[in-house]
Amino acid sequence: MPSVVRVLALQGDFQAHARLLRSVGAEPREVRVPGELDGLDGLIIPGGESTVMTLGIEREGLADPLRELHGAGVPILGTCAGLIMLDRDHLGLMDIRARRNAFGRQLHSFEADLDLAGFDGVPLRAVFIRAPWIAERGRDVEVLAEVDGHPVAAREGRLLAVAFHPELTDDPRLHELFLSGLG
Repeated sequence: MPSVVRVLALQGDFQAHARLLRSVGAEPREVRVPGELDGLDGLIIPGGESTVMTLGIEREGLADPLRELHGAGVPILGTCAGLIMLDRDHLGLMDIRARRNAFGRQLHSFEADLDLAGFDGVPLRAVFIRAPWIAERGRDVEVLAEVDGHPVAAREGRLLAVAFHPELTDDPRLHELFLSGLG
């Protein structure tokens, strides 16, 4: 039976995440309200605009249910704005503080090959769009990749946070890494 992974569908390219999840054998489902969080094996908080996402989470009453999911040990992947949503200043799930738009505005968007821990030396192509980086982190946060000395991928327990958009490439390895933590 495939893993059921919900993708927060308030904003961002949640459909691209669903496409990649299907390609690796998971069953993606969109979530917009607390009742849609039932029966999942994992959750993805996609990129988008963190202020809009914060307002949507507040409007739909999702903040406490998302914290309860984390407290129950459900794996969560945050990408770009999703990384921001996981930090101390937003949902407070991960012991990090993100710096928004850390690499610059839209015109400073870029792609880079990352040496991501656990990928056996084969770089991961990462798409950074108005991307954050991890400005502060607690001692239990494991940095998985950096750009110019700034952490852009990290793990803490069952939380995985990346500052880029893995859903904008055809490389499923980050989603596979996330799914490997669902068991």
